[in-house]
Amino acid sequence: MLQPELKKIIENIILKENVIPTIAVSGGIDSVTLAVYTSYIFKKNKKVKVSHAIGPAVPIEATNRVKTLSKKYNWELKIINTNEISDPRYAANPINRCFFCKENLYKTIKTYTKGNIFSGANLDDLNDFRPGLDAAKEANIDHPFILAKIGKKIIRELASDLGLGELSELPSSPCLASRVETGIPITPVLLNKIDKIERYIKTLFNNADIRCRWMNANMIIQFNYPNLKRVDNPQKKLIQDKVIEIFNIDNSKIKFKEYKKGSAFVAKNKEITI
Repeated sequence: MLQPELKKIIENIILKENVIPTIAVSGGIDSVTLAVYTSYIFKKNKKVKVSHAIGPAVPIEATNRVKTLSKKYNWELKIINTNEISDPRYAANPINRCFFCKENLYKTIKTYTKGNIFSGANLDDLNDFRPGLDAAKEANIDHPFILAKIGKKIIRELASDLGLGELSELPSSPCLASRVETGIPITPVLLNKIDKIERYIKTLFNNADIRCRWMNANMIIQFNYPNLKRVDNPQKKLIQDKVIEIFNIDNSKIKFKEYKKGSAFVAKNKEITI
């Protein structure tokens, strides 16, 4: 259980401006927990403003999760299409692609809100390669969890305290564009194919923490270590058949590996964390 003193620190940060903020909620555990906790702070008689971006890079289960939670917690939900896929800087998939995604996101949110905008970024993100944080800085976005010096582990504890149940153990899942090796152009068709494979694999492994990486015309299926050990040959064959059906590639180009952060992104011979 999270210490009351730490909860109070988060609460004071959220209440700092004494106005209900707009929270950018991706559907991941960080931003969801921030939105739910903000709901409790402002009580149910005040609607928390939530923005959720949809697009080819956003898995449909993330959007469905946000819609379900919005009904439960009575959020003032605005579904937005930031259309970053039409931004040639983003579509080119440079190493700082996330900057252009977040730049489009915050610019869109600011067209309909004048108050504070919160993100669910946490302290652990500062140790990773996060170009989106640079876009947030330029847009004057606040990060309550970073200000409170809270990382993912504490956020999961808070989510559990809030009664979010299984959601508190929701695996991290960056947008689908993060599955594409840097330099390979991002297209809706490519992202849709990756999404189809990942959703299929999750039906076999009960929402396992997986990544389907498109790298140099190879499909790399990554499982976290415990699940990788569970994958038997018949299951591999099912997955390979699905990849061949969707991507029309040779079986030799499908590989199974342990999930490691950053394995799809290389800049100046250094792996980048995603």
